[in-house]
Amino acid sequence: MAVRDAIRRGDPAIWLTGTGLGISLLMIAAMIGLILMNGLGFFWPRPLTHLQLTDGPALLGEIVAREAIPRPGSPDHLRDHRTQIKLGNRDLSGADFRWVDDAQIATRTRPGDVVYIERREYGPLIGTPIRLLDDGTDIADGADAVWPALQPLIEQAAADRRRIRVIERDEIGAINARLEAERLVVRRLELRSDAAAAADRAVSAARVAELEKAYAATESRLGDAIAEASRHRVVVAAADGAEKELATLDIYRAYRANELSFAGRAGIYASRLWEFLADEPRESNTEGGIFPAIFGTVMMVILMSIVAVPFGVLAALYLREYARQGPLVRLVRIGVNNLAGVPSIVFGVFGLGFFVYFVGGTIDQTFFPERLPTPTFGTGGILWASLTLALLTVPVVIVAAEEALGAVPRSMREASLAAGATKFQTIRRVVLPAAAPGILTGLILAMARGSGEVAPLMITGVVKLAPDLPLDAIPPFLHLDRKFMHLGYHIYDVGFQSPNVEAAKPMVYATAILLLAIVIALNLTAIVVRNHLRKRYRTSAF
Repeated sequence: MAVRDAIRRGDPAIWLTGTGLGISLLMIAAMIGLILMNGLGFFWPRPLTHLQLTDGPALLGEIVAREAIPRPGSPDHLRDHRTQIKLGNRDLSGADFRWVDDAQIATRTRPGDVVYIERREYGPLIGTPIRLLDDGTDIADGADAVWPALQPLIEQAAADRRRIRVIERDEIGAINARLEAERLVVRRLELRSDAAAAADRAVSAARVAELEKAYAATESRLGDAIAEASRHRVVVAAADGAEKELATLDIYRAYRANELSFAGRAGIYASRLWEFLADEPRESNTEGGIFPAIFGTVMMVILMSIVAVPFGVLAALYLREYARQGPLVRLVRIGVNNLAGVPSIVFGVFGLGFFVYFVGGTIDQTFFPERLPTPTFGTGGILWASLTLALLTVPVVIVAAEEALGAVPRSMREASLAAGATKFQTIRRVVLPAAAPGILTGLILAMARGSGEVAPLMITGVVKLAPDLPLDAIPPFLHLDRKFMHLGYHIYDVGFQSPNVEAAKPMVYATAILLLAIVIALNLTAIVVRNHLRKRYRTSAF
């Protein structure tokens, strides 16, 4: 009897749905925990271990994993173990990582004078610094003498890189922009057939000559700065005796991993984390930072929202408030709902054909003929990628906005109309404010979907590396035609296209954490605004 009463009350359904919710939450928590553990742990400096093998050269590096050796069908199956060591020194040994059977390891030690060096290319350099050179002349010999003399040179190298970057990006970049503008002026004059064009071309040619002189002088100054910054070099001896000479200009960070205190490790951890957030990528995107991808993702989501929300709300307003309800309107609603289920790559192909080739090609023919055949808007860029994702997410906004408009009590409309307001005034001052929380719900869903999409972006503007941001100090400052980087595509590229898979794994996890954080931050911002509006325009429907 009690069982039948429980079934009649629906208790089994409650238990089943509660269990499903609990399992879903556990799966989400486990996924986030795995990503956090593998991503955030990447930045913590590990000690360096020296392995002397019984039948091979010595190895030096970070111990990153240990696992049982599978030997199916053998009595030793999963009894023996092997250790994975991160060696670095890819230019010397040809591989960053190596698996070693524990039975082959004769001794394990942690020498104090070994150094972990993060450099511009070829991954980390791990070994013992034995000589320090100044323009080819020895100024320090031996690990104990080289290490203290190396520290100020690494700090100076960071200042030199900033100075070189200013010359490369700001000064030479500005001159290049002006040269390109003058080249377009000359090309535009060539397309004219009037007599005044020849005189104007002569004036423009003179300006080009002056800019080329300025470019040559700045380039010479850049070469002198690089030569001066590259005077100091350090020689590092690897565990197998091989030596590598490295310019201090190429050293981003160096530390004696086995002599670090907890505070020292925490300082390096914070420094690496900041570099990850604020710097540009290097070494095939497996090292350095991902700031261009962060900037591109946020800017694309903002542009997408600016387009998707107004059009989605206007469409919902027409369907709910103005259109005569009937078979045609129901058919339109069915079409909108079906659009929400169309694969994203289909939207990407449409964006490529319509926005990039048709609209962008027309813009180039009309406004930028002097730049042809080089396309300006007739190729992928952040504008076309944002519009493509706006098309992808606008059905979500329409459905959410229409539901929010339908939830506004009819009595509110009637009261406004009875007070003498027109229908437009009623919608603008009564209906839309009351429906704003629901509309923001659609915005939240649109941002959550749009920020994680990758397939449409791959053919409408995203690239592996974009050194120039869509927003900079060069007029017209906002360059909507530029290609951009995106966190989702960065994860795909590093995880599946990197030539060094093992080194790329931590970067994949760290980037995934950041993408989740950005989506959560954008959503929380919209949620806070929505809750504020709910409190302000509280009605019986909410």
